[in-house]
Formats: sequence, structure tokens, C-alpha cells
Amino acid sequence: MDPIESVEYNGFETTNGNSHNDDHGWKKVVYPKRNRKQKPADQAAATKNGVTGNLIPNGTLSNGGGNVFRSLEEQAEGRHLQILAAKKASDTADVSDGGRSKWRSNGYGDEGYDFDDSDSEIAVGKENLKAEEVKKPKVKKVKKPKVTLAEAAAKIDVSNLAAFLVEASESYASQPEIQLMKFADYFGRSLSQVSSAHFPWVKTFKESPLSKLIDIPLSHIPEAVYKTSADWINQRPIEALGAFVLWGLDCILADLAVQQGGVKGGKKGAQQASSKSQVAIFVAVAMVLRKKPDALTNILPTLRENPKYQGQDKLPVTVWMMAQASQGDISVGLYSWAHNLLPVVSSKSCNPQSRDLILQLVERILSNPKPGPYL
Repeated sequence: MDPIESVEYNGFETTNGNSHNDDHGWKKVVYPKRNRKQKPADQAAATKNGVTGNLIPNGTLSNGGGNVFRSLEEQAEGRHLQILAAKKASDTADVSDGGRSKWRSNGYGDEGYDFDDSDSEIAVGKENLKAEEVKKPKVKKVKKPKVTLAEAAAKIDVSNLAAFLVEASESYASQPEIQLMKFADYFGRSLSQVSSAHFPWVKTFKESPLSKLIDIPLSHIPEAVYKTSADWINQRPIEALGAFVLWGLDCILADLAVQQGGVKGGKKGAQQASSKSQVAIFVAVAMVLRKKPDALTNILPTLRENPKYQGQDKLPVTVWMMAQASQGDISVGLYSWAHNLLPVVSSKSCNPQSRDLILQLVERILSNPKPGPYL
């Protein structure tokens, strides 16, 4: 077996023999026979081209491996030229926000470059964006004209009301409760333009004397409209009328609780009406109580025993209902006052204002024995 020689590689020269300095330079292990097999012509050509051993000065291999590194160098040089061209273009061109966004989307980015936005560039960009946006025209809501109760009631067509009541009676012949709901709904649509500002019933009930409360709201209803409605009400059963009055009272008290800032417990399933439709409920309930006062007599035990209908804040509404019934029948007014209001006067919890309102009612009933104008 041929001995192995140690060859020291120092710089670009290869020397045989032991190295004088083992701590420096490169060492290469070669076989002497392999070196002897190399043709003298090849060695001369390699020496002529500046190659010593198997290496050339630029560090590439003599077997053609330099082509791989050359392609990498060309790619790096190409990228470098692209970056320089991009920087030059950004320095000379007036790039808007939209253009620069497109530049970043091409993959160049703005890392390492001074792309600070000036105030003028930002303003121009915003103006361009605003110009591109299509402004949608705002559709103005058409506000319904606000009218008073008298104006809305004057527009009610009596013939149309009569036809509606006939149709409701025929469609729900065996359901008088639904007929009465349809009756209230008709006035709700007819008086829908009356706003709460034109019918502030809570404030009116607190500040007005009983002499004024009695005429609310039927004093604004045309006589022909009242007569047509009263004739139709007179044909409804008393039980259905009593239930309708109680339903109307639930709606009124629900609106009272809302306007006072708190919703208090009410009858489960009771329908709540908005403040704008309260005027229609007052109109319908007042018509029923004046034409059929006995409807109030049927619900007096409920008003007296159910706690939700009791309280100083609800007293003006109760007095108003009894005043309407007394316009149709004085005896019903006195009976309801004696059974439901007289015990309140004698109680210690009754305040002076409530006591005065209760006494006003009985004085009004006794001083006006004649029936009201709507009978």
C-alpha cells in the first residue's frame, strides 16, 4: 500500500513534505500514485491557468462547479439593480397614496427607505378617495303633519264609519269582543295624526279640574260621529262592553306607567298602545261608558279588589271613568262613587288632593241631575 503524504496548502501553492508550521494553513491528504497518474500536459495547462492542485484563485472548483455560483451572482446583481431603479423612480416621481400602495403590492415595500408622507400628499390622497366614492343621495323622511284632535275628528266620514261597523258586525257576528276591538282600531287610524303634544292627557288629568276632565275627549268629536257610534254600541252585549272598558283601562294605565318612567305590573296579555293612539282609546271608552253605563257597574268589583287599579296616581283615571258613566246614568255614577271611592276618602292614606277630586265628583253628579248632551 502506498504511503500517504501530508501536503500543506499555503495560499495558492501546494508543497510536498511536512509543514514547518502545523498551526497555520490548510492540510490536504493525497495519494502519491494518483498524483503520478496525472498527465504532464494537464499539469502544465493547470499551472498556466493559475490553478494549483484542484483549486483556482476565485475559490471555485475546477470541475465546472463555478457555473452554479455564477448564476447566483447574476440573480443577486439583478435584484440589486431593480432596487436601485426603484429607489431612483421613487425619488423623482410624485407618487400619490394610491400609486405607492400599488408599488408596495409589487413586492418592493418601503422598508429601509424614506417614504414619509407629507401633509400635502395625505390631503391629495384623501381628495382622490372622496372623488372616487359615489355619494348616495340622502332620502329625507316625509314627516306626517301634526293636527289637533278636533281637526282629525272633523275628517272622519260618517258614511264610511257606518259601513265599517256593519262589515265588522257581519265578519265577527259571534265575537262581539273582536267587533269592539275593530271599533277602537278604526278611531286609532282616523286619529293617528294627533300627536301626544296635542293630547297630553297625563298633564291634563293632574292639573285640570273635574269640570274640564268630563268633556275630554268627546267635546272634540262631531255629533254625527258620536251618534253613529253610540247606536252601534247599544247593540253590543253588556259583558263584552265591560271587558272592552277594562281592556281600555289597562292600555291607559300602561301608558301612564311609561310616562311616569317605570313600567308597573299589569294584566298578563294586556295590549299596550302607543301614546299617539291613546286618544282613540279614550274616545272609544268614553263613548261606551256614556251609552252603556252598566258596563262600568260590571267591572266595579275588579277595580275595587285588584291592587293594580288602586293608588293615588291612578285615581284621576278612575274618577274620569265614573264621570263619563254618570253622564249617561246618574244612579250608576252615585253607585260607583259610593262603592269604590267613598272608602278611599275615609282611609288614612288618602292625600288632600285625591280627597278633593273625589268630592268634586259627587258634587258634580248631584248638581247636574239632567242627562248629558250625548244621550
